[in-house]
Amino acid sequence: MTDARLAGDDEATFIAVARSHDAARFALITEPYRRELQVHCYRMLANYDDAQDLTQETFLRAWHKRESFKGHAALRTWLYRIATNACLDFLDKRNDRTPVPAELPDGSSDVRHLQPYPDRMLPEDPQESVVARETIELAFIVAVQHLPPRQRAVFILRDVLGWPASKAADALELTVASVTSALQRARVTMREQLPGRRLDWRSPATHELTRDERGVVKSYMDAHERNDLDALTALLRDDLRFTMLPDPGTLVVTAEDAVDGWVSHGLFQRGYDDWRCVATTVNLMPAAALYLRTADDPEHRLFNIAVLHVADGRIAELTGFDATDKPWLGLPATL
Repeated sequence: MTDARLAGDDEATFIAVARSHDAARFALITEPYRRELQVHCYRMLANYDDAQDLTQETFLRAWHKRESFKGHAALRTWLYRIATNACLDFLDKRNDRTPVPAELPDGSSDVRHLQPYPDRMLPEDPQESVVARETIELAFIVAVQHLPPRQRAVFILRDVLGWPASKAADALELTVASVTSALQRARVTMREQLPGRRLDWRSPATHELTRDERGVVKSYMDAHERNDLDALTALLRDDLRFTMLPDPGTLVVTAEDAVDGWVSHGLFQRGYDDWRCVATTVNLMPAAALYLRTADDPEHRLFNIAVLHVADGRIAELTGFDATDKPWLGLPATL
C-alpha cells in the first residue's frame, strides 16, 4: 500500500542516498526523525533505555534495507514501519525471557519495565511530533502495555498516529479486517484501563502545566522538606493510585494509609528525614525529584522521582521511580 502522493524532496533525496551507499548522508537525512521514532518506540515498550536502543536498531535496519525504499510511501511512514516491527521482534524476545510471575495479573509483564520519559528528549515541534499530552502520560503508557504487542501496535498506529486501516495493515502485514478487529478490542481495553479519562488520543499537544499542578508540586516538596506528614496526607486523595517501580502493582489506598506505609518503611524517620527537592517534569507530567541526605553523607543524593497526576488540586496518582544512575533524566546526582 502506498501514500496517495508522489515522492517528495525528502524521499527523492533518500533514494539518491540509498543508491550512493553514502552512510554519512544517510545518517544526515534520517536523524531528524530520531526523536519522534524514539517516542513511538517508548509507547510500544514503556522503557526509555529500550526505546533508545530500538530507535538505533531502526536506523540500522533502514540502512540495510535502504535499497527497498522506492519512494511510494513517505520516508517517515517507512521508518515508522521498520520501528514498529523492530519493537514487535524485541517484545517477542523480551516476553520469552521474562515470563509473568504467577502472582501478577494478566497484562502486567511489560509494566515491570516502565521508565519515565524525560521531557527534554521529546520532539521540539508538537505538530510534527504527534505527541499529545494524553498519549505520553504514564497512565496511558501503562494502559497500552496491557494490550498484546500486535494489538498495541495497531492501536498506536491507528488511534495515536492516525494512520488509515489500510496503511496500518500494510505495515504489520495484516488484513484490513484483522486491523479493524484488533483496534476494536484495543479500544475496549483502553477504556477499562483509563476510566473517566478523555479518550481523544489525537488532541492537540498541551505541554504546559496548569497552575494547580505547579502549586501541588510545590506543596508536595515543601511537605517533604519540612517532614510535615499532615500536610503530605492532605495533598493525597483518599482513592490514591500508588505505584512504586519496579514493583508493577498499583495500589488504591487512602491518603493516611499511603503515608503510614512510607513511614513504616523508614521514610521520615531519623536518618531518612533530611530532604531537598527539585521540581521537574517527565512524560509531560509534574514531578518532584527527591534528594536525601543520610547522617554519614555531606551531600543530598538523588533518591527517587515522584511523578504526579493532579486532579482537582490533589494528587490522584503517584508513581515513584528509582532515579539513581539515570543520567538521561537530566537531574544532578547530588545537591
